[in-house]
Amino acid sequence: MSTAPLASVLFVCVHNAGRSQMAAGFLSHLAGDRIEVRSAGSIPGDQVNPAAVEAMQEAGVDIADAKPKVLTSEAIQASDYVITMGCGDACPVFPGKKYLDWALEDPAGKGVESVRPIRDEIKTRIEALIAEIDAKQEA
Repeated sequence: MSTAPLASVLFVCVHNAGRSQMAAGFLSHLAGDRIEVRSAGSIPGDQVNPAAVEAMQEAGVDIADAKPKVLTSEAIQASDYVITMGCGDACPVFPGKKYLDWALEDPAGKGVESVRPIRDEIKTRIEALIAEIDAKQEA
């Protein structure tokens, strides 16, 4: 028996090539199909940051096939949570959505050693987000 996802989450950063891809990877990995996951960028890059891919592989999460996507109003409207990570003024705001702004260092141009602490911070925040969504369902 398949059930609808508990919530849908959209991760947004400028290039959709690092932070938002790592966050989407962790949420999909840790929550499975219980939470619908999207990610997008206000100015999407050409590819996911190779250092982010490597750092995530070290954590047992494969984002190698992920592709940066452009942020659309439809993606925002279809999401319960919109989590921005340095997207600036390019992120439109719609009423009724839960907006969170995660101040995270941009991994662009950094090696895997510098990306690991960003990855670990994202994982911690994802675990807290899953706990929040689960608590809401139980309430």
